[in-house]
Amino acid sequence: MVLSSVLGFPRIGANREVKKAVEAYWAGKISADDLTKAAAEVKKSSWTNIKDRGVDLIPSGEFTLYDHVLDHSVAFNAIPKRYQGLGLSDLDVFFAMGRGRQADGVDVPACEMKKWFDSNYHYVVPELSESTDFKLLYNKALAAYNEAKALGVVTRPVVLGPISYLVLGKAAKEASATFQPISLLPKILPVYKQLLSELKAAGVESVQIDEPILVLDKAADLDKQYASAYAELAPVAPKIVLTTYFSRLDSNINFVAKLPVAGLHIDLVRAPQQLGGVLAAIKSTPIVLSLGVVSGRNIWKTDFAAAIKFGQTAIAALGADRVIIATSSSLLHTPVTLASEKKLTEQQRDWFSFALEKASEVATIAAVLSGSQDANVSAALEANKVSIAKRREFETTSDDAVRKRVAAITPDMYNRQSPFAVRKEVQAKHLNLPKFPTTTIGSFPQTKEIRTARAKLGKGEITEVEYDEFIKKEIQMVVRFQEEVGLDLLVHGEPERNDMVQYFGEQLNGFVFTQNAWVQSYGSRYVRPPIIVSDVSRSSPMTVKWSSYAQSITEKPMKGMLSGPVTILNWSFPRDDVSRKMQSQQLALALRDEVVDLESAGISAIQVDEPAIREGLPLRRSDWDEYLEWAVDTFKLSTAGVTDATQTHSHFCYSDFGDIFPSIQRLDADVISIEFSKSDMKLLHTFREYGYSNQIGPGVYDIHSPRVPSKEEIIERLKTTLAIIPDHLMFINPDCGLKTRGWKETETSLANLVAAARWARENA
Repeated sequence: MVLSSVLGFPRIGANREVKKAVEAYWAGKISADDLTKAAAEVKKSSWTNIKDRGVDLIPSGEFTLYDHVLDHSVAFNAIPKRYQGLGLSDLDVFFAMGRGRQADGVDVPACEMKKWFDSNYHYVVPELSESTDFKLLYNKALAAYNEAKALGVVTRPVVLGPISYLVLGKAAKEASATFQPISLLPKILPVYKQLLSELKAAGVESVQIDEPILVLDKAADLDKQYASAYAELAPVAPKIVLTTYFSRLDSNINFVAKLPVAGLHIDLVRAPQQLGGVLAAIKSTPIVLSLGVVSGRNIWKTDFAAAIKFGQTAIAALGADRVIIATSSSLLHTPVTLASEKKLTEQQRDWFSFALEKASEVATIAAVLSGSQDANVSAALEANKVSIAKRREFETTSDDAVRKRVAAITPDMYNRQSPFAVRKEVQAKHLNLPKFPTTTIGSFPQTKEIRTARAKLGKGEITEVEYDEFIKKEIQMVVRFQEEVGLDLLVHGEPERNDMVQYFGEQLNGFVFTQNAWVQSYGSRYVRPPIIVSDVSRSSPMTVKWSSYAQSITEKPMKGMLSGPVTILNWSFPRDDVSRKMQSQQLALALRDEVVDLESAGISAIQVDEPAIREGLPLRRSDWDEYLEWAVDTFKLSTAGVTDATQTHSHFCYSDFGDIFPSIQRLDADVISIEFSKSDMKLLHTFREYGYSNQIGPGVYDIHSPRVPSKEEIIERLKTTLAIIPDHLMFINPDCGLKTRGWKETETSLANLVAAARWARENA
């Protein structure tokens, strides 16, 4: 019999219950017990709903109030010293590591965040050193298993594997210069053995151990570590299902097939070509193969016929008892349920499948492969066949004008009129900015009043004219504040925007939007990705109205704000019937028109943000060149239509850019701003290694934390930065947009930033 499996589930709640409870706890409105109860209700709902859909292997232990990697660090006592001895509860230590804390005499910054592989989810990076004292403070996997069991749901615990955990970590500041986190493997294995043996003693039959780094090139050098680690773990653990996702194993299957594990999961949505090699490698072993045939990263219905073929191929090689049908990865990256969507058309609803619907899909596909004669299974199979046929028919339609415009792109459209050195001189005269110009990344706090006005407009409770007057007043306030605090290059604050991707998608042809399809980005920050369903084009200007209004009320230069083509693509649910390159080209052409219109409206600095350009990089290095060529080209296509006098900016955050730095240089933006306050400023050393001729704004404080940096703290960062970056190339700005921050902390932080810039002008 073929079993069905879900690797993980959204932990936000169908109505964002977790976000609301966590933020209420931070605000002191509910107790820790109340927060625990709210979390328990969401977990209960997830487990029972997955069970009701007929899934055999239900995940537990992957739920978190902030981040699952942070959970793991705290449970294993990998808590940096700066969070110890502060008189905080365990829960508050956990949140302090995730978001920082500045209250009741405690002032600690947050840990670094990074993107989780090639997704828009951020994880909290473990800080490790020779002195890290691993021990099991609590067995989260066991607690969740028992919690579900008490509800009548038998689950398969999920645990982040030891080698992936260490490799995803970083050397703490106190670590020696030669320290490598993987060297701690002998110290961490006894803790894993304790955790797994406790699961086994509790009656757990199998455990899902996630080792996602097995799809990376670097895993090839860790074969001995994998062999020794799992030789120790297997005898004391329940049956281990080694789980990979997001890419292919390639040659790593050669040592993975020799590991003493009961099962192996592979992602056939992202890497279908790996099935043959994996089957050949494990055929003579007892390993059960879990096939990830239902996407954990996108929202399109699964083509049952194609998924069934994968299953049949595996069954022919291994037998039905050695095959599991599963989601490709955790469903963390998808919305909870399509049932919450009331405004999609019947046609659109028929295209999509969210997390709960995907649970039904894996159960149905497994049932078909098991030879089920159930009428409901047959009906679901036939309905899927009809749905897929209708979608394929829709996909044959295209916008000829858009396709012809893409085909007409020429190489000269990627390049500015003059080299940067020439543009810099022209822009200096045109913008007249001081040395160490100060600016922000774009957004200002999205207050309750702004959200209320937007909601009232959506409900028809106020008119467009009334809403526009409200937005004008918000822009006036933001502009006046920037003038008063002393910023040099201003922004309009983006009060009219709900999200940096959704806002543009709503004004472009080719997108569909949801009401409640929220996905976690980090902590309590959720996003509602738009869905690209057809060819993309721009019907009219999207941002000119508000940027030009903002410019009209100040003598200082105003910066126009756009999201870049690669970021819009990566932070949407993309089409799966045409290439990402074509979708990015279509977006770039639409943005190119917007950039030119902004310049014509008198906007002399235009920022096209590409925080997702590194995130979209394929996980295998052999796939990089093709991606980087079109990703960089589409950014350049979107920005190259302006004159030398217009200063182009771009922003990047929370990724390792060192390995693609030549591509960052090739973007040829006049100014780039980067996150570096939480990453120990290591990006600056990349600039030292490669050199950088254009201007750069290293983020001097972390906006993802409510903590306010002092003027002195910012000055110290500037001193470090100036040792590497020439002063004539440097801008001063925060790490990222200020949308999620409150006004009080924003005012103080920016005042300190401006004061630090004043110091730099006088002393540097």
